[in-house]
Amino acid sequence: MPGDAPRLSVRVRVDGVGGVAGSRPRLDVTFEADAAITAIMGPSGAGKTTLLECVAGLLRPSAGRVVIDGEAVFDGESRVFVAPHRRRVAMVFQSLALFPHRSVLENVEYGAREPTARARREVAMTWLERARAGSLRDRAPSTLSGGEAQRVALARALASTPRLLLLDEPFSALNHTLRVELGDVLRELVASARIPALLVTHDAADAQRLASRILSLDNGRLESDERVELGEQGDEG
Repeated sequence: MPGDAPRLSVRVRVDGVGGVAGSRPRLDVTFEADAAITAIMGPSGAGKTTLLECVAGLLRPSAGRVVIDGEAVFDGESRVFVAPHRRRVAMVFQSLALFPHRSVLENVEYGAREPTARARREVAMTWLERARAGSLRDRAPSTLSGGEAQRVALARALASTPRLLLLDEPFSALNHTLRVELGDVLRELVASARIPALLVTHDAADAQRLASRILSLDNGRLESDERVELGEQGDEG
């Protein structure tokens, strides 16, 4: 099936990214993330979203280094800066930004990279089914519930065959039951894609249940790096 090719040894590395312009915090973080979910936590203004935007290329720091799957997409010393659309990084925000004039299937097809319309449709349906959203294929985004829209947004992100998935508070507007349900879907999708995912969340329960690792930021600095044992995941506290 499309999307089943092994994606092993995929890794993102962030080294001392700093000097972001404006009122955002100066980042001082160094970490590597393998193919699993890494949660990023911390108080408001700690630099969590800034970190995601630097990795995605939406912000250009003045120093540091970002490496995705062995490729330096930013290096302040050698002045390397790979444009966001060439990094093969997918982002899912709380706002989702589905195209209102396209059906669910067309939204997911839009993200696919395959050269033919038939192949793009096959990939789109594969990821919709994996996101437990295949039955929504002909629906308009305006008719979707919050949980349904999140499933579609995740399917669209992964249909683009990214090397890295970035998620900025994707479940913050959902109730507890939907958070648990969508978290299970997210964990399954990341396992299928075999890529790293960086998940910004304020919810400690979400982080403990979904992530294999939790990074805590404060004022742009990495304060702690906690490994989550397999037996702890799935515990809703």
